[in-house]
Amino acid sequence: MDLLYLVFLAIGLAVGVAVGLWLVRRARTRDSRATLEHARKIKEDAEAEARRILKEANVSAQEEALRLKRDAEAEFAERKGELHSQEKRLLQREQQLDRKKELIDSKEIEILEKEKGLQRIEQELKHKEAEVGALVQEQKQLLERISGMSAQEARQYLLKSFEEEIRQDAGKLLRKVESETKEAADKKAKEIISLAIARYAGEYVAERTVSVVPLPNDEMKGRIIGREGRNIRAIEAATGIDLIIDDTPEAVLLSGFNPVRREVARIVLERLVIDGRIHPARIEEVVRKVEKEIETTIRETGEQATFDVGVYGIHPELIKFLGRLRFRTSYAQNVLQHSIEVAFLCGIMASELGINVKKAKRAGLLHDIGKAVDHEVEGSHAVIGADLAKKYGESKDVVHAIEAHHEDVKPETVLAVLVQAADALSGARPGARREMLETYVKRLEDLEKIATSFSGVQKSYAIQAGREIRIVVNSEKVSDAEASMLCRDITKKIESQLTYPGQIKVTVIRETRAIDYAK
Repeated sequence: MDLLYLVFLAIGLAVGVAVGLWLVRRARTRDSRATLEHARKIKEDAEAEARRILKEANVSAQEEALRLKRDAEAEFAERKGELHSQEKRLLQREQQLDRKKELIDSKEIEILEKEKGLQRIEQELKHKEAEVGALVQEQKQLLERISGMSAQEARQYLLKSFEEEIRQDAGKLLRKVESETKEAADKKAKEIISLAIARYAGEYVAERTVSVVPLPNDEMKGRIIGREGRNIRAIEAATGIDLIIDDTPEAVLLSGFNPVRREVARIVLERLVIDGRIHPARIEEVVRKVEKEIETTIRETGEQATFDVGVYGIHPELIKFLGRLRFRTSYAQNVLQHSIEVAFLCGIMASELGINVKKAKRAGLLHDIGKAVDHEVEGSHAVIGADLAKKYGESKDVVHAIEAHHEDVKPETVLAVLVQAADALSGARPGARREMLETYVKRLEDLEKIATSFSGVQKSYAIQAGREIRIVVNSEKVSDAEASMLCRDITKKIESQLTYPGQIKVTVIRETRAIDYAK
């Protein structure tokens, strides 16, 4: 019974599954038909919409084609009008060219006729020239017979007779031109120089290199000398400076050619005296430290000088040379301070003349740079300085200004003349420089000797500390015109043979006296 029940149950399940599958398939078939029907409807709607869009596109295309056609016709009409107007202009230009051609042809005919006329005139001139030449030759022969001299002799006679007159006229003209030029130049130069001095107005203190070291007592001299002189020999060997210990109380004299080394020796000796430990090892240690400090001081001094003047981009080696000028003097004038002063004066005068102020200051600051090494290199400090400036990349104008500031070469630029003027102005300021009595007296004697070496000079007097020389000439031997030439010649000889700070005024005096007695 159970088995039969199970069989029926299995059959029922199988029938139920089959019926379920049939129902599912039927439902799917119905859905598929509905989907197909919906797709067909969508397709029909899409085709209808495509036909509508196509129709609209055809209409738009026709309208656009009509618009383009109208635009093309309008543009064609416009181009046609332009071509017509261009054609008219070309016709007018062609007519003008035809008229010009006819005018040119007529001008060419006139030119040809004039050329023929000129050729005839030229032939006539040649004929006349030949006739004039023959007449001149006849007159020349006649003059030679009358005067008894040949043409060459007559020419020499005339040249000789005119030479004195021309010389007199040249002297008068030179004196007039010089007078007018000097008046204008003096006025302008005084304005520029007075303005430069007034604007700079820097205080000046004449510095001297210290070569005497004070000692606390005379006992310190023995300690400086050391046992058997070993300490003094160590100091001299390390610094390259001679120590002179004499009877001068509480002082040691330093003697040396190099100012930087002399400064190193001075500082070393002062520190050793303060420290009290004086022996060769200590001396060498202090010398090394002081040398490093001096090198730093030199570099910082050079940099400060460029900063004060407002000049930048100078090569580091030139800056070191500038710093070394702090320890150099010229006629008791500190060379670095003098260079700074010249730079400022150059800048002020350059601004008044309208030239490059920066370049003028640069040339003024570097003009005495050769003095930093002139003990070590042969030649004048101007040439040495120019070589250094050229080596370290300075411009040609600056190099030439340095080289020409003492007339080692002839100044060829305004900048070179400016540096000369500023250098003389700085050195000629009252109290700026001092000379030894022997040098001063010798310069005065040389001035008077140069003046009296010229013919016609009676007496000469150097006055105003050698800044001026007055020359009295014989009025019977020297005329007014020759006096101007004589003054110029004496000036040139002084410039070529003497070395002096600033400038020297040369005055030639020619006096004419008329004496009679009333009885």
